[in-house]
Amino acid sequence: MSRRPVTIAALHDDYRRGISRPSDIIESWLALPAATRATPVWISTVAPEALRARAEMLDAELATNPTRALNKPLFGALYAAKDNIDVAGLATTAGCPAFAYEPAESAPVVKSLQEAGAILVGKTNLDQFATGLVGTRSPYGAVPNAIAPAYASGGSSSGSAVAVATGLVHFALGTDTAGSGRVPAALNNIVGWKPSRGILSTRGTVPACRSLDCVSILALTVPDAARVFAAASDFDAKDPCSRMLPLYPGRFPAHFRFGVPEPSQRKFDGDGDAASAYEAAIARMEALGGTAVPVDLAPWQDVGAMLYEGPWVAERHAAIREFFDARPDAIDPTVRAIIGGARQYTATDAFIASAHLGAMQVSLQSLWKTFDVLLLPTAPTAYTIAQIQADPIELNRRLGAYTNFVNLLDLAALAVPSAFKPNGLPFGIALIAPAGSDLALAELGQCFHQATGLPLGATAVPLLEPEHLVTRADVAHIAVVGAHLTGLPLNHELTERGARLVRPARTAPRYRLYALPGTVPSKPGLVRTADDRGHGIELEIWELGLREFGSFVVGIPSPLSIGTIDLDDGPPVQGFLCEAAATSDAEDISRFGGWRNYLNAGASS
Repeated sequence: MSRRPVTIAALHDDYRRGISRPSDIIESWLALPAATRATPVWISTVAPEALRARAEMLDAELATNPTRALNKPLFGALYAAKDNIDVAGLATTAGCPAFAYEPAESAPVVKSLQEAGAILVGKTNLDQFATGLVGTRSPYGAVPNAIAPAYASGGSSSGSAVAVATGLVHFALGTDTAGSGRVPAALNNIVGWKPSRGILSTRGTVPACRSLDCVSILALTVPDAARVFAAASDFDAKDPCSRMLPLYPGRFPAHFRFGVPEPSQRKFDGDGDAASAYEAAIARMEALGGTAVPVDLAPWQDVGAMLYEGPWVAERHAAIREFFDARPDAIDPTVRAIIGGARQYTATDAFIASAHLGAMQVSLQSLWKTFDVLLLPTAPTAYTIAQIQADPIELNRRLGAYTNFVNLLDLAALAVPSAFKPNGLPFGIALIAPAGSDLALAELGQCFHQATGLPLGATAVPLLEPEHLVTRADVAHIAVVGAHLTGLPLNHELTERGARLVRPARTAPRYRLYALPGTVPSKPGLVRTADDRGHGIELEIWELGLREFGSFVVGIPSPLSIGTIDLDDGPPVQGFLCEAAATSDAEDISRFGGWRNYLNAGASS
C-alpha cells in the first residue's frame, strides 16, 4: 500500500515526481480496514470498481499531460460528501433511512469537484436533516470525536469532519446553517470554511433552512479548503439562492482591527482551559498585526436566538413537510421535537421576525466601520456523547452560542484550529466578516493557523510551510464565440492549458456576429453595435489560470482581440471581439444567434 499524503499540495508533489498515481491512492483507500469505511462516520461508499475506473481515467490523464492534469486544483484528491448532498449513483438519506431517495444527477457542487479532478469515495453521517451541532442525532450512530472518542464530534457535518481529521480524505463537503460546518471543525482540529451565502450552489442539497443554507468545506489546511472553494464557487442560474457576489481583495489591512466580546460576555460553560486558549488566540492575532476592539456581543447573539427560537424553524419544516407530516415516527425524537416546533408560528410571526432581523442587520452593519473582522471562539467547550444524550437540546444550544447568528446576518466565516487544551481536546477560533470577504478571511486564517504550529487534525502530521492560496483570484474568465467553442477546431488551445468550461452564456442584445472570410479554420467576428442595438449571441465562458491566460492571449491573431463583453445574465466578462474594419466584406450571421448554429445550418464550408 502506497503512502497517502494528507494535504493536496503534498499529494500533487508525489504525482509530479512520479511517486504515486491516482490508482495508488485509491488502492490505499480500499486497503483500509472495512470498519474504517463503515458507520458511524460513513453512510455509503462508492463501489471499488467505480473508484478504480475513475482512478484509471485520471492515471491516463496524468501520463498524457501531467502539466494539464496538475493544473486542476483537486486532481486525484479524495473527498467525501455529507449525505444531504446529491451524488448520482448513491442514495441521499439526510440521516434518515425512510427518507432516502436515488438522485437522478449529482449536485452542481459535486460536478464542479469532479471537473477539478477530485475523487469522491463516499457519503458521510450527519445529524438528521442537518438539525443539530452535536453529531449524535443519527440512526447510523453517534460520530465519535476524532481525537477523544468519548466526546462528540460536533455536527451536523460530523462524518465529514472526522473523515478529514483522521486523514481518510483530503477534504469533505458539509453544510452550514447554524454552524454545522464550523463547530465540528473546531472540535476535531481542522478548518471549516462557511462561504458567503450563494457563492456555492445549494441546488441538489436537502434543505435545512433554504434561505440560509451554505455548502461548507472541511479540510486540514486553509490552502486545501481554498482549492475547493476555487473549484466549486460559481453562479448557478438554476439555484434561486445563488448570487453573483463580488469577492473582496485577498487580504485585510496590514494593521487591522478585530472585534472580541467584552470580557463579561466570554462564556465557556465553566471550561477555564477554553477561556485561556481564547486569550492566547487574541494575543496571537495581535502578534499578526491586529488590534483588539471590544464588542457588545449581546445583539449578535439575540439574532442567533431567532434561528431556533423564532419562525425560521418553520423553514426547516417546509423543507421536508410532506415526509415529516406523513412519517413522524421515522424521525429522531430530538429532531422531531425541534422541527415540530414550527407549528406554533404563524405567517404573521414570520413577517414580524423578518422585519426585526432587517432592523438588526442595519443596526449592526455600522459596527463594521470600527473593526475589520470578528475573532470569536468557534464553540465554547466540548461535551461527551453521554452528556449530550442526557441533555440534547440545551447543550446543542450552548454549542451554537458563537455561530448561530452568522448566516442570518449574511456573513462569511472561517473556523481555524487554535490550540490543544491540557485535557488533549482541541480549541478553535472563528474569523467572521461581511459577505464577500471569503478570500480575506482565508489569507488571515492561514496566517493564524500557521502561527499555531499545531499538527493536522488527528493525524499527527505537522503543519508544513505556508502554501500559496489557490483562489478564484488566481484565475481569469474568457468568453469564446467561435472556433474555441467545445468540440470545435481550436478548443484544444484552451484544454491544453488546463482551462475549465464554466457555463454557456449569451451576450446582451447589442452585438453582431460576422463570418470572417479567408480564415483557417473558419472563424467569426463579434462586434458591438454603435447604437447598442443588436442580437444576443451564444458563447461559452471558460476559466484558466492567469499565467495560462497570458500565453493564450498572446497567440490571438488580428483582427481578433480581447475586450469586455456584456452578458444578458450577469456581470461583463473578457472575451473575443473583432475590429469593425475587418467585417466590411464579411457576412452578417447574427440571425443564427451563434457560430455553432451557423455551422449546423450548413452555411459554412
